[in-house]
Amino acid sequence: MSLNALGLAEAAAGIRDGRFSSAELVGDCLKRIDEFDRDIRAWAFLDRDHAMRQAEAADDHRKQGRAVGPLHGVPVGIKDIFDTGDMPTEFGSELWAGRTPRRDAAAVARLRAAGAVILGKTVTTEYAYYNPGKTRNPHNPDRTPGGSSSGSAAAVAALMVPGAIGSQTNGSVIRPAAFCGVVGFKPTHGLIPRSGALELSRTLDHVGVFGRSVEDAALLAEVMVGFDEEDLDTRPVAHPPFSAVAANEPPLPPRFAFVRSAVWEQAEPVTREAFAELVEALGEAASEVELGPSFDRVVDMHRVIMDVEMGHNLRRDYERGGDKLSTQLRQLIERGRAHLAMDYCNALAGITALNQILDLTFDEYDAVLTPAAPGEAPGIETTGSPIFCTTWTYLGMPAISLPLMRSETGLPLGIQLVGRRGNDARLLRTAHWLVNNVGRSGRRGVTTVGSKPAPGGEKRKAR
Repeated sequence: MSLNALGLAEAAAGIRDGRFSSAELVGDCLKRIDEFDRDIRAWAFLDRDHAMRQAEAADDHRKQGRAVGPLHGVPVGIKDIFDTGDMPTEFGSELWAGRTPRRDAAAVARLRAAGAVILGKTVTTEYAYYNPGKTRNPHNPDRTPGGSSSGSAAAVAALMVPGAIGSQTNGSVIRPAAFCGVVGFKPTHGLIPRSGALELSRTLDHVGVFGRSVEDAALLAEVMVGFDEEDLDTRPVAHPPFSAVAANEPPLPPRFAFVRSAVWEQAEPVTREAFAELVEALGEAASEVELGPSFDRVVDMHRVIMDVEMGHNLRRDYERGGDKLSTQLRQLIERGRAHLAMDYCNALAGITALNQILDLTFDEYDAVLTPAAPGEAPGIETTGSPIFCTTWTYLGMPAISLPLMRSETGLPLGIQLVGRRGNDARLLRTAHWLVNNVGRSGRRGVTTVGSKPAPGGEKRKAR
């Protein structure tokens, strides 16, 4: 097996144990990129010599007997909205072409401190919004990889790099992970600092990760977590042991709250069939839970916050180069300028109130089970709908997409698990259990057949 096919945790262990070098691993990744990126186009910037110099420095460091970090010598892709002091950061916009920051974003600095090799910058959609970039889905180049973290998801799926980071303001980690068939994890809001990254919405912006397993996602996220005085939403709390908790068996088999949500009518038939199979496979471990009327306006409240905060944060670019922005982005900024202050304040107030309501659900269930996207990846003229991610992003809750099923056309379908805000490690452990107990029992990669209705029986309500 080529080294580029290793997962992040496997690659880190192999370098640490001396079974292969960072230079060998990075070299295999670069060969893979040379072979496949002409069609997939996942990379916005890649300096092969610079990548190899980082790998060789990591190998020299280890040969000298010095302590190594948890990602020592492992290549990682960086979405092109995170500042990198040694590479351009252009936000997917011609307005910022050639921009080279003076220092790393906090997330990138922590990856380097953990020993990671920053392989290159992955493609983002324009300003991490909806307008598609150049990247194609590795499973079918006529389909979108999703957005806005398009290049990160595609690069991991195409075995070009074992892990990558992205961001999510609506569905920009979970959705591309689902479309590309990799694990995507969005931790609780404010857990990973966003300083040095493009700010769209302080209220909604999250840093997320892509890997080939739950173990990979846990490791990659864990090294970036922590307080940063430049990000006012981070807190000085103890470092959560994501990897250790995720690898453990839960003390009791987890229970899942199957939530259709108010947008279920947007789920495509293939998704409805897939979830009927999955909930049937879980049996008594899954119960259907209805979100009460308090949640009916969540999508609208998310939109108000996103419009207002993006309109404010991108106002200078709009004023100096609005003709170079996509029509979609200009319209969002203009909507943001028109919203009433009272609507914005009401939308902000709903976050705490609705989290408190959902606490009752999480007292009984380990995770919410819901689609990651309406269906399989659509065509390249769009990045797909984020509608099944909106509620959980608005609430700042941890979420993970697992590639447990495929459609009849062979394209991945993502299963989304959502956890209580702040209970990220428990969510990762539950996801690991689901992969081991359902994903490996014959349902990972299955083609959904028939049209089974979701199970009936008693429905619970989160009021």
